[in-house]
Amino acid sequence: MALTALTALAGTGAADAAPTGTQSLYAPSALVVSVTAGQNAADGTVLRAVTLVCAPRPGGTHPSPAAACAELKANGRSLDALAAPRPDTACTREWNPVTVTADGVWQGRRMTYTYTFGNPCGLRSSTGVLFGI
Repeated sequence: MALTALTALAGTGAADAAPTGTQSLYAPSALVVSVTAGQNAADGTVLRAVTLVCAPRPGGTHPSPAAACAELKANGRSLDALAAPRPDTACTREWNPVTVTADGVWQGRRMTYTYTFGNPCGLRSSTGVLFGI
């Protein structure tokens, strides 16, 4: 009889349900990453936006969640290194600003990051994959 009850619970998914009020083993890490046309994310036109979840495992709608989470882990809250241009690229000096943002929670702490590239080429030639959405 006990086996039948356990089988019934496993079949309904109730065995996987976590009790309410329990704490996760992982600090929350979930961001919305966006690319906006314009000098200011608040006033510009959002071109692309994705979600990125890093704990307990990489996921979300980001095209490369594992690589993006690894970059976040390596750089912490200082993401300017991800916006730096690769040394083997060159862009025109045309002013056509593109602003990237990462907004959400990283390892349990609120995070807001904004960086404005001079033009789309600057974004494409950046070293990181976080904003390569």
